[in-house]
Amino acid sequence: MTKIQDNLLEKTIAAAQADQRTVSDQGEPVRTLPDGMTQRMSRKHIDDRGSIIEMFDKRWDWHPDPVEFVYRFTIRPGVVKGWGLHQHHEDRYFLLQGEMELILYDVRPESSTYGQVSKIVLSEDQPSIVNVPRNVWHADHNIGDKDVLVVNFPTILYNHGAPDKLRLPLDTPLIPYDFGPDAKGW
Repeated sequence: MTKIQDNLLEKTIAAAQADQRTVSDQGEPVRTLPDGMTQRMSRKHIDDRGSIIEMFDKRWDWHPDPVEFVYRFTIRPGVVKGWGLHQHHEDRYFLLQGEMELILYDVRPESSTYGQVSKIVLSEDQPSIVNVPRNVWHADHNIGDKDVLVVNFPTILYNHGAPDKLRLPLDTPLIPYDFGPDAKGW
């Protein structure tokens, strides 16, 4: 190599950041989730008629609260729903279609993950159910090219007269996360 080529190689390597580890030696995701958040992977069973994915089964002992209410929501490509926080209930998401980043900010002073931002990707290609603990700010960002379709199994009935939902704008300085200049939503 010439001196100029060596110099460019050295400059670019010096400015680069190494990838961070994302999976363990066993292939399991390496990440810190907010204290009290769990994720249970599901399987898609396929035969000559079609497929089935189990979304929830109380025999899993995955979550102590019963299923009280179920609804579905969609998010258009590139759109963010959030920031939202629930003081009295947990969300329990199962994504049916698309790809979504679930970004969480733990503001619970007693939590071992206090002050941390966490992010997981939910995908139709790797079905799972996740819970969002009470008093954790969260936002749902469609990162795919089609509508995201999510089923939510919140831990309490929805109160139409007094919804258990607080909101902050996407660009709030109170949460150390940036969706970028092109973020759409609220």
